[in-house]
Amino acid sequence: MKSKMITLAVVVAIIGALTIVNRMEPNRSADELLRDQVEAAQEIAKAEEAAEKAKATDAKKEEQVVQAKESSEEKVEMSMDPFRVKFELSTGDVVLEIYPEWSPLGAAQFKNALEMGVYDDARFFRALENFMVQFGIPGNPELAKYWANKNIMDEPVKTTNARGTVTFAKTQMPNTRSSQLFINTVNNARLDGMGFAPFGKVIEGMENVDKIYTGYGQTPDQGRIERIGNAYLKENFPKLDYIKKATILD
Repeated sequence: MKSKMITLAVVVAIIGALTIVNRMEPNRSADELLRDQVEAAQEIAKAEEAAEKAKATDAKKEEQVVQAKESSEEKVEMSMDPFRVKFELSTGDVVLEIYPEWSPLGAAQFKNALEMGVYDDARFFRALENFMVQFGIPGNPELAKYWANKNIMDEPVKTTNARGTVTFAKTQMPNTRSSQLFINTVNNARLDGMGFAPFGKVIEGMENVDKIYTGYGQTPDQGRIERIGNAYLKENFPKLDYIKKATILD
């Protein structure tokens, strides 16, 4: 489609140039005609140059997309071994085991977020009794802004949302997994058919997950958390439990 548009632009330029050449009144001199012919030739040359630049730009963009895709695939391929993560919660320590084979993109995204400190000092801003506890909006607004639209593609659900499994939160729109996660506190198999793909599970300290405060439910405003950060939560929801520090163990 782009190449057709470029060709059309050249054709339009040539037609314009020919229009210039054909502006011949009976009393026009040879010098005037020659000047118009030169002008027409220059217009054609400019159009051809613009077309070549557009083709080069498109080729460069396509190359960047291919490189990004190869880089992403390589990262996932290099991260297929399970690994463990320790959450030092305000309620006690919790250890997760992550299984990239369940969700390669999800596991890679989680590890990347861990290395950037996304979950350090992050609050459990949505905690619903007999359902799940949700977290993953960074307490730092600048970091939250960066991760808000750093989405990954959806993946098939390979294991059920059983109690203790860790899953990315997402909206009803496709491919909206970013940094927000939740831990299932009961068996939530109904989420499987909605496309929520677990990528790990709690292997130690589930009793500390059960202690997470659920009194605020889902009252905290996610938009305000992203804009203001933990300052908003500390002032308005002081009882929220949180992750003191998240550390990759393996």
